[in-house]
Amino acid sequence: MKPGLPILLSVNGGYVDAAGYLALHGLFSTHVTGNFVTLGASFVLGTSGALAKLLALPMFCLVVLGVRLLSVALVAKRLPAFRTILALKVALLTTGAVLAIGFGPFDSGDGWAALLTGMALVAAMAIQNAIHRIHMGALPPTTIMTGNTIQIMIDLADLMRGVPADARAAIHMRLSRMSAGVTAFAAGCAAAALIYAKQGIWCFAIPPLLAACTLWLGESVAEKTQP
Repeated sequence: MKPGLPILLSVNGGYVDAAGYLALHGLFSTHVTGNFVTLGASFVLGTSGALAKLLALPMFCLVVLGVRLLSVALVAKRLPAFRTILALKVALLTTGAVLAIGFGPFDSGDGWAALLTGMALVAAMAIQNAIHRIHMGALPPTTIMTGNTIQIMIDLADLMRGVPADARAAIHMRLSRMSAGVTAFAAGCAAAALIYAKQGIWCFAIPPLLAACTLWLGESVAEKTQP
């Protein structure tokens, strides 16, 4: 696997999450946990976007289910599962960008255009979550940084207290990968915020381009699934 693939996926994960949150009234597209919080806030504060947050979880679950079944079927037929599924993600991010640029900015998160845009982004990032578990399980997550941050702190504590030389080498490698992923995700969030502040809804033109680059970087990924 080309080393730039996880980094680019992390950048895009942070970018899409931040851009969606800013433009779609608090919708998290990369992970579903935050939507439970913002859904509660929408009910209490009377802000828009509650429907999108309600739909995000079943959409996310259905896409992950479909990706797993599709991946197994493609591998069984000796077809390129990883790149095919990445191409679907590119198509969904492109759809989200077209909808956002064509119908945004969105005054309400519950209008049909905002809902379609949000669900396209949620579906795209559900694919990224799924392909990590199915095809890239040995690498740190590229969408949810909580686990990465916890492991980084545990590894730093172990280095501080002292560990055997062989364990130290493994910790350094894991720290390098996870730190790079967290940094890339944060950079994607910052880039989305800055571009949204300057260019508004046109910020959504970036994720499909980044995702298209992953098609080339993903050529060397072994086409296999977990049992």
